[in-house]
Amino acid sequence: MSLLHAIQERWDSLHAKERALADFLLRHPHEAVQMTITELAQRSGSSPATISRFCKTFHSHSFPDFKQRLATELVQMTSTSSRYQDIVAGNPLPEIVSAITSNHLRSITDTTQVLDLAQLRLAIEALHNAARIDLYGSATSGIVAQDFFHKLIQIGKAAAAFSDPHLQLTSAASLTDKDVAVGISYSGETPETIHSLRCAAERGATTLSITRFGANSLAEEASIKLFTSSAEIGMRRGDMASRMATLHVIDVLFTGLVSEHFELYVPRLKQSYQTVEQYSTGKKERKSK
Repeated sequence: MSLLHAIQERWDSLHAKERALADFLLRHPHEAVQMTITELAQRSGSSPATISRFCKTFHSHSFPDFKQRLATELVQMTSTSSRYQDIVAGNPLPEIVSAITSNHLRSITDTTQVLDLAQLRLAIEALHNAARIDLYGSATSGIVAQDFFHKLIQIGKAAAAFSDPHLQLTSAASLTDKDVAVGISYSGETPETIHSLRCAAERGATTLSITRFGANSLAEEASIKLFTSSAEIGMRRGDMASRMATLHVIDVLFTGLVSEHFELYVPRLKQSYQTVEQYSTGKKERKSK
């Protein structure tokens, strides 16, 4: 469940009263969705004001909105896929294949549940109207930025992906209000990406963040916020499920962009494909002889 996963992930950063509320929600989610805000405050040892702030921290406009999202996730949860599977020493290869597949599918499903369609539409239009698009990401997020870059240049968008923090800032400093800067960080706390997106915003560029669900520093810097959800607890998995979640958002963004402006971008995609095929197979050289 993406919402409960987000609460679990953010538990350490919560205040004492919020932790008490989080503990109750994690232990008794089915009971919580049946309570009023006053009842939940009494049962969790918090207060209505704390609950309201807590809901906004997890991107719900109100307590009823929070309950509706939690109830939806509880209904959709299944016993066979509700938990991410950790790496276990000496696991048989078939079980490894099954575990990784399950983790990736769960990550994509959780991310789909937290995608805000209104923010997604804003992101698509901003990318369409952008004169130039900067993509910032470090480590695994840098790989995701490169993937988005490859997609965007196929449809003729002026885009560049930067992993080096100095190049990120150098490019951000030259942006204008006609441009878009995209900051990608699963944690939402990568300092270099935060600084670069802040710099882009100061230059007037539209800023878009792609981070894990919940309050984080990168999302605070962005005018458009998209979230992923992937609870990779336990042994590190090389950011596998979180990478898949972020790539899922990129694919949704790109497909939405092309679909919304089909007549413009599909011919460019076709031309890009034909040009690569022509030159990579040597047809152009053979024709010229």
